[in-house]
Amino acid sequence: MDFLQVLLGGVRFSLPKGRKLVVAGETGSGKTTLLKTIAGLAQPGKGKVLFEGQQVLGPAEKLIPGHQGIAYLSQQFELPQHLRIEQVLEYANELPEAEATALFRVCRIDHLMKRKTHQLSGGERQRIALAKLLIGAPRLLLLDEPYSNLDMIHKEILKSVVREIGQKLSITCMLVSHDPLDALSWADEILVIKEGRSVQQGTPQQIYRQPANEYVAGLFGKYNLLEAGNGKRLFVRPEQFKIGKKAFPAAMKGKVLNISFWGGFYEAEVLSESGARLITQTVDNGLAAGDAVFLLPPWDDVWYL
Repeated sequence: MDFLQVLLGGVRFSLPKGRKLVVAGETGSGKTTLLKTIAGLAQPGKGKVLFEGQQVLGPAEKLIPGHQGIAYLSQQFELPQHLRIEQVLEYANELPEAEATALFRVCRIDHLMKRKTHQLSGGERQRIALAKLLIGAPRLLLLDEPYSNLDMIHKEILKSVVREIGQKLSITCMLVSHDPLDALSWADEILVIKEGRSVQQGTPQQIYRQPANEYVAGLFGKYNLLEAGNGKRLFVRPEQFKIGKKAFPAAMKGKVLNISFWGGFYEAEVLSESGARLITQTVDNGLAAGDAVFLLPPWDDVWYL
């Protein structure tokens, strides 16, 4: 028996227990609607959702929408105003004290219990809202853009929390994210949708290196397309190029148009002899605009679009 089966009009997939899935797509592609449908908060137009072998009922079939075993954290979560955190969590708690304490530690909120909700930062409020859902003992957690509007410090804390929720609390997680780094570094599998339909599903490595089309490619970062003859175009991510000032076999010649610093690497825009503008990455800071360079595509790892 599959832990979760989604059998909707344009989206069909299974999620085994413990597997981490990211749903990706452009704004308006249907990501939030999909999560709400899985949670029983939106009525499916076609098809059904099965959770632990039982159909998840939608609002048209159930007086109080939602499923007890599925928790959904939306982008517009709310907390009661002017209450201490311990009061907010006490009202919703269904766990023994020891389990609740362990959960609060995982969520990094055990030091916030005496504070009031209006005294918290946005990241702290989000972790409280998450803990409030988890003390209901769900088996599936759905997170809708959990990292948006967070500064880097609180984002990294929350990312660590989400990882530990799966590892230490054995809760299966799905999340929606528009940031490719969040998706690629966390997911076991990625589902890409467009206009409410599946476009591609696979491991992060497959989605990033072997996208089904330019829509998928663009969602996960910059890329280049090189004419390869016979109507084929070679797909190359910027970091896949070998770049240098000295000629080497099978390399293309070009000129650096501009170079910018991105922290862990430099990004160079190069004009090839064929007139193509190519984006490359290098850790070498010895390049400058106007330099002649040589580029070698990854001929041992080719993918065509």
